[in-house]
Amino acid sequence: MANLFDLAGKVAIITGSSRGIGRAIALQMAAHGAKVVVSSRKAEACAKVVAEIEAAGGEAMALPASISDKAALQAMVDATTQSWGGVDILVCNAAINPYFGPAAGIPDDAFDKIMASNIKSNHWLANMVLPGMAGRGGGAVVIVSSVGGMIGSNMIGAYCISKAADMQLARNLAVEWGAKNIRVNCIAPGLIRTDFARALWENPDILKTATGRYPLQRIGEPDEIAGAAVFLASAAGQFMTGQTLVIDGGGIVSQGV
Repeated sequence: MANLFDLAGKVAIITGSSRGIGRAIALQMAAHGAKVVVSSRKAEACAKVVAEIEAAGGEAMALPASISDKAALQAMVDATTQSWGGVDILVCNAAINPYFGPAAGIPDDAFDKIMASNIKSNHWLANMVLPGMAGRGGGAVVIVSSVGGMIGSNMIGAYCISKAADMQLARNLAVEWGAKNIRVNCIAPGLIRTDFARALWENPDILKTATGRYPLQRIGEPDEIAGAAVFLASAAGQFMTGQTLVIDGGGIVSQGV
């Protein structure tokens, strides 16, 4: 191939793509030729990203949906198939973390909500698109997990548990669907400059402590995750499946230093 990262002719659904890492992935996949479905809860926010993509010469449409609403997710997949014939790439990026504190204090409803939004919704979406991908000759699923899924935490424990489960979800789906030429992988970002992590990087003391452990000595940027998503969705990543790609400035490898 002349361009291993070419996504021309591919259709991508990206959840949580109105801001942060999801927005960056939507913009970069469109820039590499994919038709992109921008999805999050708020229609207006989705429309802004679609306008950005179109202004840059790409093709996109907004299909708002809450990841907690199974019927809304199915409607999004159905509308994508009706408009563009099917789905080649699914990026499960949307996630929540409504509780910050020790696990002993988390209410049951908050724990259940984290697990439902961060794991079950990805399970739903994957199984909504995988049969169609198989019928199209293959495809790629990318789940945005977190380095939190690889370490313990005394403040965001339930979130970390959900992100570890996403890694196992990717492994299971990779085994189940590999024979149909479908690849399923995770990305595990470290601290990235997004609204989701704003409470961490806007606090200079927390930022200094966090990035001080990183060999690269800095926070990550959304495009640095988006590039990995393009790799995993493209021909460049076509022999990689069931894996978790850690992009954290070296934080994991230096935890004991």
